[in-house]
Amino acid sequence: MKKVELAGLEKTVFYEKLENGLDIYMIPYDDKKNYYISYATRFGSITTEFTPEGKKRQIKVPNGVAHFLEHKMFENENRESPFVFGSKYGTGYNAMTSFDSTQYICYGTKYFLENLEFLLSFVNEPYFTDENVEKEKGIIAEELKMHEDIAETVLEDKLREITYKNHPRRIDIGGSVEDIQKITKEDLYNCYNTFYKPNNMFLLIVGSFNKNEALKTIKDTLNNYENHKSGTIIQKKYKEPDSVFKKEETITKNIQIPKVGVALKINKDKLKFKDDFKLDLYLQMLLSTMFGISSDFRETLREEKLFNSFYTSMESADNFRVLQFVSETNEPDKFINYLKKSIKEIEVKEEDLNRIKKVWIANEVKMIDIIDNTVYNQYDDILKYGNVIPDKIDIIRSLNKKEIDKIIKNINLNNIAVVKMLPNK
Repeated sequence: MKKVELAGLEKTVFYEKLENGLDIYMIPYDDKKNYYISYATRFGSITTEFTPEGKKRQIKVPNGVAHFLEHKMFENENRESPFVFGSKYGTGYNAMTSFDSTQYICYGTKYFLENLEFLLSFVNEPYFTDENVEKEKGIIAEELKMHEDIAETVLEDKLREITYKNHPRRIDIGGSVEDIQKITKEDLYNCYNTFYKPNNMFLLIVGSFNKNEALKTIKDTLNNYENHKSGTIIQKKYKEPDSVFKKEETITKNIQIPKVGVALKINKDKLKFKDDFKLDLYLQMLLSTMFGISSDFRETLREEKLFNSFYTSMESADNFRVLQFVSETNEPDKFINYLKKSIKEIEVKEEDLNRIKKVWIANEVKMIDIIDNTVYNQYDDILKYGNVIPDKIDIIRSLNKKEIDKIIKNINLNNIAVVKMLPNK
């Protein structure tokens, strides 16, 4: 096993790549009683056009198929469900589908090896029939309808829809009710056989466990699956324009107070900055310093009573980064105008940059002591950047005003999309 020291955090990542291509990352803790296992595939909702394993022609599967597949993995012909197994061992099982990945998780305090073996086994034993696929459609349809009742979710979905023109991030992760009615058993097997391959997956284990026993269990369990071998993945690439698809749209919803969503779309290739991780730190720094809790922007909003709530986020879509701003406000037009003005006047002061660096370093040190947070951080890094980042604290320390000013200079600050959500009359 290869050892990767996380500088400044006093933790070691033990890394192993199996012969079949599976990446394994293990971070043992001596002072904890709990553990967390994440078994993930780099297959999420944005992948719907691809060449299936063993085929020559590209196909298009319905939107929402990755999320649908995640649901069906919890059912097996000859094995009890993860929830039943977990209840016997006091262990939690769950799964999550994002735009870019699907992960199956297990967490507990006892019976680590038994749960590790079970997690690996059920993810490697798909069981899809015409009958159980048809039954699941009604369950997922109800889930999607529940999402439609959440105003913030509807707002964010609409904001992505008008930000992207061609990229499938403009489509909801679960698809629509109409989409899932089209999903077949064959669609699920095509996706599973193509993307649930070891060279497209990784296993992340954090907490209280013995790394040597874990590695032996992983190898012994996966050796039971003859078809668990590397595959070739060919999927469609999307050509996305620099500009937002639509500048503004207004929708109505059964709400009391208007909501606003604003997106700044950035083509990272135009920024001429080669280090993706460092670039993302700088963009997050823009959000924190300009629009964070202690920013002048928020102070003005409070004084002018222009918002009830406000939050920011950033997402990645291939070579694009999108900064998102969501607010509840009684003055949507005034809020939008002030936000646009603030975006176009973005500047990071030296003292703010240094303050944020200190806060981030302190957070890294604090979060490494919490199992769940360590999993989330490392999972995100592996998925986005292809590996763990051992010198994260040193990179944060290296952030400087000269580089962030150069990035700001190359951002098209006019490339903005706006969604207004107004109460039904």
